[in-house]
Amino acid sequence: MKTEPPIRSDRTPPEHDSAYLQRLGENIRALRARREITRKTLAQRSGVSERFLAQLEGGTGNASVLILRRIAAALQVDLQSLLAEQNGNCGSESKDLAHTFDFLRRLDEEDIAKARGLLHQHFGDSHFIDESCRRQRIALIGLRGAGKSTLGAHFAKEMNVPFIELDRLVEEAAGTPLSMIFDLYGQTGFRRFERRCLDEVLEKHPRFVLATGGSIVSEAETFEKLLRECFTVWMRATPEEHMQRVIAQGDMRPMAHNPGAMSELKQILQEREPLYLKANLTLDTSGRETADLSREMRDSLILQRA
Repeated sequence: MKTEPPIRSDRTPPEHDSAYLQRLGENIRALRARREITRKTLAQRSGVSERFLAQLEGGTGNASVLILRRIAAALQVDLQSLLAEQNGNCGSESKDLAHTFDFLRRLDEEDIAKARGLLHQHFGDSHFIDESCRRQRIALIGLRGAGKSTLGAHFAKEMNVPFIELDRLVEEAAGTPLSMIFDLYGQTGFRRFERRCLDEVLEKHPRFVLATGGSIVSEAETFEKLLRECFTVWMRATPEEHMQRVIAQGDMRPMAHNPGAMSELKQILQEREPLYLKANLTLDTSGRETADLSREMRDSLILQRA
């Protein structure tokens, strides 16, 4: 009796397989960023090697369902969150859109920022803010210990505008400290509070200086709104300075029971640097006085406005 060949349930062409693996890698990378964990930490929690995770995030790894379940569990999401095809079925994009993506991928960070601004200018919604208004809304970004609160309060006083700390607004909205927000609502809940509070600040205040949380850059839609409607300033410092400043404030938690804290901090800073570099201005805070930093920021606003 002739045996029929097995029926394949997947008729997807190889090139579409590659595109799907790319999307899978992007999903894992985005979810890891939202959880604010390094690839090394994810490897430890999931039992999947760091090298294989790098291949997965790069779109070249082909994992079994069991491995993907372990990664999803470590990221505290369901398996569907990893496998979601954000752009619909593979290959469904128009040729023009695909060519546009290919073109944008060849641009450097500075040109991508310019392209984004032009797109918002010509095709953005009614909430697009003009440049003169945007420069009256200063948003400070950077890791914890960068000095955002110190410089923000100083600069706001000089400019006679409100100084706002986004994390404090989140705590007020939730009625509980940040640590409890994560315990009660998780990362997703915190992000919802953060976005709602940012929307309220933008709606109520035409002028302000805003200190944001260090991880706001990991939430793509919220960060894009911040870039679009505020003049963003990355307060840059070395990992060692970040750690020293946090400890100097009396918080020993970063080093407590975690000998690899500095290594993880360096990796987080390295991974977020391309996002922080999207800011309109970068201020190196190493060994500098608050008044000097405030003067540089004010001069930069004047020069870029001219």
